[in-house]
Parts: sequence; C-alpha cells; structure tokens
Amino acid sequence: MKNKEYIEQYLQEIKQISDNISREDIDKTIEILFDAWKNENQVFLCGNGGSAGTATHFMCDLFKVTIVEGKKRFRAMCLNDNIPLMTALVNDNGFDNLFIEQLKNLYRKGDVIICLSVHGGSGKDKAGLWSQNLLKAMDYVKKHEGKTIGFSGFDGGAMKEIADACIVVPFNATPHVEAFHVVLQHLIAFRLKNKIAEYKG
Repeated sequence: MKNKEYIEQYLQEIKQISDNISREDIDKTIEILFDAWKNENQVFLCGNGGSAGTATHFMCDLFKVTIVEGKKRFRAMCLNDNIPLMTALVNDNGFDNLFIEQLKNLYRKGDVIICLSVHGGSGKDKAGLWSQNLLKAMDYVKKHEGKTIGFSGFDGGAMKEIADACIVVPFNATPHVEAFHVVLQHLIAFRLKNKIAEYKG
C-alpha cells in the first residue's frame, strides 16, 4: 500500500468513527462534569499507557481551558502524574490497586472519576487482565456515592457496564481509539467552558 492510500484509508476510518459515535453518551458526560463544576466536586482522571497520557492532557484542559474570568474553577487531578507515589503504591500494593489507594486519601462524596482505556478493562496480556486498576477505581467511586465516566473503544468492555456514562469509540484498532479520545476530551473541555461562561447561577 502506498502512503497516500494508507492516509486516505486512515482518515476515512476516522470519519466513520465520527459518524457512528454516540452523541447521547457525549452529552451525558458533559452534563455529569458540568454538575461537578457547579457542586465544586473534584474530578479524578486515570489511564494506562497511551491513555495515561490522554488522562493527563484531559486534566490539563479541565483545569485550564475551562477558566472563565469571574467564575469558580474546575477542580481536577490526574492519578497518573506523581511517579514516586505511583511506584511506591505499586511496589507495596500491586498495580491493580494503584488508583484505588490514591482515592482512599483524596476522594470525597460526590466526586467524579474519568477512566480511559482502549479495551475498557476487557482482554488480557502477559501481565494478566488489562486495566483492572481502572475498574477497581470506578467501583470504589460508585460505592461511595460518586459518578463514573468511561472512555473506551472496541465493544466498550467491562467499563461500559460499570460507568454512569461511557463514551465508546466504535472501532477495533488502538491508534484510532486513542486518537479519538483526544478529539473527545477537547470537545468536552471547550463545551464546558461555553457552559460555564453562559451559566447564570
């Protein structure tokens, strides 16, 4: 396949995702996060691998992009970003408990967690089941009266069944799912800024 053919195919596949993704799930995610802003709840974000990078990026956008002069600000924190803490927790408590151990310190009733995972906690590799640390974190927040948001791909995985809102990128390829998660987080952050600017409460 020539470069131009590959490029055309890739961009057509991205268009296919855009045409088929659930607008309802995106809308629901925006409303959960807007409620968190109104109620001054903390938003936690986490992911593994490339999704960890997107979680950090999303946190930055919730924190910075949504600033409107004269309005209160989003409270957002990414659970991937403190490397010494992460390695200490993994060393003592295992990778499965990486995020839940942080939530035990930081979570308060009504807070929100956003978990990003290409496969949504389904499937396994050399280390065993994928993304169980994310599913544990979601379960912890649900049991403590918080809201859970998932960003997934493929068929949505276990995350789709757990989350209060789960945006599934309907495509079976990791690069497409991870790329579109970035598109979604930009859409959501900039829409939230619009809503905050318009809010009269």
